[in-house]
Amino acid sequence: MLRFWLSGQIRRRRAHEEKLRYMVYDKEVEREINYIPVRFIIAVVLALLATLAVMAIVVLLSIYVPCFYLLMWATEIACVIQIASSNENPDYKVPWLLVVLVVPVAGLMLYIMFHSRTLKKKYIRRMENLKSHAYAKDDAAEFACLEETDMTARNQAQMLCSIAEAHLFQNTKQTYFPLGEELFAQMLTDLKVAAKFIFLEYFIIEEGLFWNSILEVLKDKAAQGVEVKVVYDDIGCMTTLPGNYWRTLRSYGIEATPFALLRGNADSEFNNRSHRKIMVIDGRVGYTGGVNIADEYINEAVKHGHWKDVGLRLEGEGVRELTKLFLLDYGLNVRREPEVRQNYFPEYAVAAEGWLIPFGDGSAPVYRHQVGKSVIQNMLNQAQRYVWMMTPYLIIDNELCMSIENAAGRGVDVRIIVPHIPDKKLILEMTRSYYARLMAAGVQVYEYEPGFIHAKCYLADDEIAMVGTINLDYRSLVHHFENGVWMYRCECIPAIHQDFEETFRKSIHVDETMVKKGLLQRLICTLVKIFAPML
Repeated sequence: MLRFWLSGQIRRRRAHEEKLRYMVYDKEVEREINYIPVRFIIAVVLALLATLAVMAIVVLLSIYVPCFYLLMWATEIACVIQIASSNENPDYKVPWLLVVLVVPVAGLMLYIMFHSRTLKKKYIRRMENLKSHAYAKDDAAEFACLEETDMTARNQAQMLCSIAEAHLFQNTKQTYFPLGEELFAQMLTDLKVAAKFIFLEYFIIEEGLFWNSILEVLKDKAAQGVEVKVVYDDIGCMTTLPGNYWRTLRSYGIEATPFALLRGNADSEFNNRSHRKIMVIDGRVGYTGGVNIADEYINEAVKHGHWKDVGLRLEGEGVRELTKLFLLDYGLNVRREPEVRQNYFPEYAVAAEGWLIPFGDGSAPVYRHQVGKSVIQNMLNQAQRYVWMMTPYLIIDNELCMSIENAAGRGVDVRIIVPHIPDKKLILEMTRSYYARLMAAGVQVYEYEPGFIHAKCYLADDEIAMVGTINLDYRSLVHHFENGVWMYRCECIPAIHQDFEETFRKSIHVDETMVKKGLLQRLICTLVKIFAPML
């Protein structure tokens, strides 16, 4: 057990020398207390100053240069027309139209700077080059076999492979973990036998029992000549790691880089983060799911009650897609384009039932479709008996809400499990603001009573499941880079079903008496809901 040693918990000398001391088993460990590093504060300030400077210049030009004022109005009209006529979801158009129309000059500049993510041409070329050097696979045999079994599932798989540029696999063993602590134990076992390479990508890494145990293995493996690469999100780890932690990892022989390093640019760099959770060992074993590498995910540190999360272990051919996703993210965040070697993608088949598609999702221009949302909508639209979902957040657009309602309206048993103890109170209120509408359509809503549920797990008809990093909120469905595994008739699906049944028993079944809100609560939720797609 991880026991915080309360005596001498913080030794205050100078600010940069503050330490937290605690016991891991019988060993005393200390780590820095990580406040928001100065680098992040500077980046935010620079972005704010750049935004204000641009808006101030435009306002001054509009006041003192009449022709410029007319040009601005013409640009604003064109901008409104562009937003209204775009192919984007109406839920995403409305807040931007409000911003542009209510705050004319400033709103226009905010839209131009923050609306969409752009990639420099050299990074687009690099991305295409990385893809071209990854593994090649002909899925014809897998699709033919799936078509003989279930044409509807075959069509779902075809759609997903097309929009995510992914592949359909068999010969991949799957193991489902209903708790993070069970996942952690198996991860350590697999890491210790790595012989060629280890790749890790996580939204959050925090020093403690979980990360320190993994780091000791990584350091030993790097010293033995095993290739070790680590990617962590720069904002996700803003308060959990020192601002230059990649340099610390490099000193251990680990090739590390933050995802989308904050530089203070006034653009969408604050928005499009890597929320992925990927671990690949020798190209043979891979992990994903909702579990970040921090102690609350394995219930060694208590936050918001019992932390319920899930994970998935793959062994076999399907691991190659997780490897590709990692190499794309790593390759786009290092200075020099890395070499993509074919030994990263070994031909390694493990006999197992079912078909699966590991896939990635993210914002444009890397992804042209909302992949995760499409997967969930297909599950809802094709289900015959039930669709069960676990998600920490429920902040969805009208399209997805209607898909959920339509499934329930067809008589499908639709159930959604969300936390009872939130990590963010406002987000819980937003989540609860959807209860009345969904329950009126026949959807059953549950709140996980022991604490916080961070799992992202979806199951339909005991045949189709999706486990990964995708929440039912705008962050996951629109902005973040995510990943998941779509599965059809896989061996792990009975375990997923059993986990849902056990989680229902531990959860509060929400009824009409729990959805009433006061006037102030309704007003706050209404305002936040309008701008939720931008948050």
